[in-house]
Amino acid sequence: MLVDFNTLPEESRVWIYQANRSFTDEEISEIESKLDTFISNWTAHGADLQSGYTIKYKRFIVIAINQNLSTATGCSIDASVHFIQQLEKEYNVDLMDKMNVSYKQGDFIAYKTLLDFKKMAKEKAVSKNTIVFNNLVNNIAEFNENWEVPASESWHSRFIK
Repeated sequence: MLVDFNTLPEESRVWIYQANRSFTDEEISEIESKLDTFISNWTAHGADLQSGYTIKYKRFIVIAINQNLSTATGCSIDASVHFIQQLEKEYNVDLMDKMNVSYKQGDFIAYKTLLDFKKMAKEKAVSKNTIVFNNLVNNIAEFNENWEVPASESWHSRFIK
């Protein structure tokens, strides 16, 4: 059951898929339509999953489930992963690689491999104040509070002196 992402409770589970490039406005419109269809039909053992999504910075697809009503199961999570993999193929974009880092450079969202990010940290091209995206958050409360944070407040801090 598709609901507005902003109406889901704070303890709703989130999954964040980070793209290796920005989506065009046309792609976003198409992806939103596909997400509407997928989430409207998404179930766990026949039970509707009260879910929503948001697309941030033309680059991040965030899907959330209200687990107070029903929880995602292995099969429903597999279905969402398969859906994301279809988007990857259709739009020639990488959404599943967790070994990459996105961070802010002014109004621009930069995307680097973890190896490149470590190198930039060593060369002081990024600092503890660089805003990074912590895609390891688990729920909407963490997403709202700890997704966009200075590198010093994230797992990225281990690379910055």
